[in-house]
Amino acid sequence: MEGVELTAESFWKGRRVLVTGHTGFKGGWLSLWLHGLGAKITGFSSEVPTKPSLFELARIGDTLNDVRGDIRDAAAMRRAVDECDPEVVFHLAARSIVREGYIEPLEFFATNVVGTATVLDACRAASGLKAIVCVTTDKCYENREWDWPYREIDALGGRDPYSGSKACVELAAAAYRSSFFSDASRPVGLATARAGNVIGGGDWASDRLLPDLVRAVQAGKPVSIRHPRATRPWQHVLEPLSGYLALAQALSAQPAKFSEAWNFGPDAGGDQPVERVVEEAARILAGRLEVRIDRGDGPHEAGRLMLDSSKARARLDWRPRLQWLEAVRLTLEWYGQFLRGGAHLRALSERQIQDYRGPEGPAAIDRSERGSS
Repeated sequence: MEGVELTAESFWKGRRVLVTGHTGFKGGWLSLWLHGLGAKITGFSSEVPTKPSLFELARIGDTLNDVRGDIRDAAAMRRAVDECDPEVVFHLAARSIVREGYIEPLEFFATNVVGTATVLDACRAASGLKAIVCVTTDKCYENREWDWPYREIDALGGRDPYSGSKACVELAAAAYRSSFFSDASRPVGLATARAGNVIGGGDWASDRLLPDLVRAVQAGKPVSIRHPRATRPWQHVLEPLSGYLALAQALSAQPAKFSEAWNFGPDAGGDQPVERVVEEAARILAGRLEVRIDRGDGPHEAGRLMLDSSKARARLDWRPRLQWLEAVRLTLEWYGQFLRGGAHLRALSERQIQDYRGPEGPAAIDRSERGSS
């Protein structure tokens, strides 16, 4: 990274960190990673969003100070910030399922936009704060279904409530950054982070491809697939999380230099059609998966998405380590253990993090198939 010298271990050991949405899928994996680095973590979340959940299966509550509350509750948010006195804040709490946004649009705008503003407002009083990473999504861009990846300078937009709410989050974060966190006497780094279609063990949200496949296998029923030819930028959850960690470290060292929007997407070839991912999953699951195509009408969903992460590569020295096939296989390794009884999922999750961080990448993957598509 430009001018950032500390190793991850020396930077995070003993550092006070607040993670909103720690009971969710990405927040749970981030909390486990931070725990392994020696951080002192406070998690703030309203509830465990699914059952089963990564949070419970991997016993993430044992790794942190587990605080429950609504991010829209200004008093509760201020108390959590005051008690934690964070040096770094990762804001991940959000409503995130596209089709649910059509059913509860007001809830999506209230949680995602007002909730983000409430978190950022509480952070204004944190005396020891150095960096805030506000996680949004690749869907914050005005999607024109074009054939090249979106850059951070491209227009924001959103045809559905989820995408529109996340575009608003980007604007809210920019307003708080320029209004309250750019004081030269006490600068705080505030950046937004946009990732692609994240997969990994422990995601049990509805209307997500691999969790739906696993639920079908568990129930012994066919799985219904929408939009089989739609492409998505598939990436394992550890890929963007490594970017968030690098970004927080850079923001802490040089807030003015890194306080902007950042993409963390897969390499070229990561944008694969849904049907290709389903084919690979069915092969790994050894024929236990029956697939049906849902040809019914449904609300609009983007047909093509891809991120340009060249800025993160150039300035943060961040780059993805996994091809999409590796991401699918690591994900199904986790779910395979769950389907066999779910023992030792905390140990498996920690091992996947350690393998990912190691010099050779994940040890569980057959390197001979790296780069296959």
